[in-house]
Amino acid sequence: MVVLLVIATFAILLLIDYLRSPQPVLALQPRPAVPPAPEVAVPRTRPALVNGFFLPENLRYHPGHAWALSEGPQLVRVGLDDFAARLTGKLDRLTLPQRGQWLRQGEKTWTLHRDGAAVDMVSPIEGEVTDVNPALLLDPDLARRDPYGEGWLLTVKAPDARTSFRNLLGGSLARFWMEDSARRLQRHVPEALGAVAQDGGVALADLTTHMPDAQWTRLAREFFLS
Repeated sequence: MVVLLVIATFAILLLIDYLRSPQPVLALQPRPAVPPAPEVAVPRTRPALVNGFFLPENLRYHPGHAWALSEGPQLVRVGLDDFAARLTGKLDRLTLPQRGQWLRQGEKTWTLHRDGAAVDMVSPIEGEVTDVNPALLLDPDLARRDPYGEGWLLTVKAPDARTSFRNLLGGSLARFWMEDSARRLQRHVPEALGAVAQDGGVALADLTTHMPDAQWTRLAREFFLS
């Protein structure tokens, strides 16, 4: 009994001493700042440059120098390629097909107008026109200045897009075709391209400055297959 009383008294004294003693303040240690992860630059794909002309690899090309891009199971966007844009020169007007019009692959579809001359181009795809680029109504020359971007021409609902795309060029075949087009053009107008193919440079933005209108019309119809 006495032992229990002593233990109890001792415990009470320890408790009183603990309560009277100043208690250390526990400070929360801040976590070390985690440096932000370095921003990873997303590489932007640059179109391949083939004998002075840009040739994006994600597009498919008709030999008449129009491109097609699949944007859905049946939706295809269409425009001029860089070769056509540089050979066309400054556009005065574009005649585009109407919405709802049915296009045949390889048939004349739109018309380029410049300096009183007009040249047709053929469709790279078969299907129904669903939209035309409204920006070209205000600025038709946009098709030449930005052929792979804001200067697109029209969109087409192509029920048998797979078959149409099998008839277009891509990859190494597209590169070979563009090289051949550049060589043929240089034979006709050597001053237009100069040594572009040899020095890796870009062709002139407007190749028509080196040819009279009659020659432009003839060459445009030859290369555009119209």
